[in-house]
Amino acid sequence: MNSRLLKDMLYEQVGRLVKGMANAKRLELVELLCQSPKSVETLANEAGISMKLASAHLKELRLAHLVDKEKQGKQVIYRISCPEVAGLLVMMRTVAEDRLLELQHSLKELSASSEPWTETDSNNLWRKAQRGEVTVIDVRPIVEYAQQHMPFARSIPLAELRSRLSQIPKDKPVVAYCRGPFCAWSIDAVTLLEEEGYQAYQWRKGAADWIADPNWQVVPE
Repeated sequence: MNSRLLKDMLYEQVGRLVKGMANAKRLELVELLCQSPKSVETLANEAGISMKLASAHLKELRLAHLVDKEKQGKQVIYRISCPEVAGLLVMMRTVAEDRLLELQHSLKELSASSEPWTETDSNNLWRKAQRGEVTVIDVRPIVEYAQQHMPFARSIPLAELRSRLSQIPKDKPVVAYCRGPFCAWSIDAVTLLEEEGYQAYQWRKGAADWIADPNWQVVPE
């Protein structure tokens, strides 16, 4: 094989992977799978699409070797194929936010009602939580918290937050996080907490960021 044909073949293989991620809903499905393994029914419901469309997108992701599946009883469960998939998602998201003014505007509009936690290092945040300087709450569903969560974070799903306010001290800042910067649950949590007199902040990172971060440390609680 001559060098030109070989080079074309190599780029074509890389293009297969890019094609797998070149769809808004497939990007969202990957983000959801970074939270925890999920069935096609759950993915379709959380992404707001039909099961038929979810299955089609998952097929494309599997062809690009970005997700894997396994049979668990009567259900087929999907998961990301490797940590690098989360890294690819975070990289694409970061470059898009840096280069696309429309995305920057949309993110500002999404988080306009909440104050962001200004520190960017995840390890510094959980160390503050360990020392009792801040209270970190994970407002995702409990199944996602059980799969992976920030060390020393408390699981308080958004739907339970109002009824569990007595479990959150008011004498220290509260940092809420959810699935990542495109998820509004942590924003809603901050709004509710501020209405109740808490000093609350939004943490914009999520599971995909942790999986992709080589410096991320998971410690026993």
